[in-house]
Amino acid sequence: MLAEFLQFLFSGITVGATYALAALGFTLIYNASNVINFAQGEFIMLGGMLAVYFSQAGLPLPAALVLAILVPAIVGVVLEKLAIEPVKGAEPVTLIIITIGASLVIRGLIQVWLGKNTFSLPAFSGDVPLQILGATLMPQSLWVLGVTAIVVVALWYFFNRTLHGKAMLATSFNRVAAELVGINTNWVLFLSFAMSAALGALGGILVTPLTLTSYDVGIMLGLKGFVAAVVGGLGNGLGAVLGGLLVGILEAMGAGYISSAYKDAMPFVLILLILFFMPRGLFGGQSTDRV
Repeated sequence: MLAEFLQFLFSGITVGATYALAALGFTLIYNASNVINFAQGEFIMLGGMLAVYFSQAGLPLPAALVLAILVPAIVGVVLEKLAIEPVKGAEPVTLIIITIGASLVIRGLIQVWLGKNTFSLPAFSGDVPLQILGATLMPQSLWVLGVTAIVVVALWYFFNRTLHGKAMLATSFNRVAAELVGINTNWVLFLSFAMSAALGALGGILVTPLTLTSYDVGIMLGLKGFVAAVVGGLGNGLGAVLGGLLVGILEAMGAGYISSAYKDAMPFVLILLILFFMPRGLFGGQSTDRV
């Protein structure tokens, strides 16, 4: 019984870490611009697909992985420059529709270029499983958890100890005030899209050796990342991480103890319950109106 529980827990934490990276991507862009970027799932897909493409093209795995992060970051910047910046100040619904359109374009291009097949990526440090109290933990899961932890610490340092990070925080609190003190908010938006796309791509690379990848995996991964961001309190970085882990664990437990047929429905049941009882998410701040 304990072994079964631990098996579901390990599975949930592993996939939850990927959702956490996606949720951090949503949070970065939302804080910088109040835009909810529904193309975030496609950056996850791009990371996995490009890692496979570059490694099959003969590049050493480290070089393939670096390129698979850089290229989606560039795509994120192009999306911001060509689609978001020209309509700055548009209604939120308009911006959401634009990001959904960008998602469809990216998915379509990858489908035409790399096809509809499912691809795999070799595990970074072998496939020999670790045995923990009767449960099995794949070495790749440790990569997912370890890299996610490093990313969280690096983001904390970036936002609390660097000038660029503080500029992004200032923009998230009050864009007009940030502009008045000389912060280039267009640059902040540019950087947030690049970082968000890179985070998504990193998540896609880490999880591909465990779950495989194809041109259409980004839809569900992106939606679950959005659920994690909302559950944690949209705009809250720590909440995004905890929300991602919570969504992943709930999904794994539901699939294991109830039925795998309902696996994808679990996160959306969770978001309905959270929004019904706590509209600002588990870790969202209290809203105040100044009169």
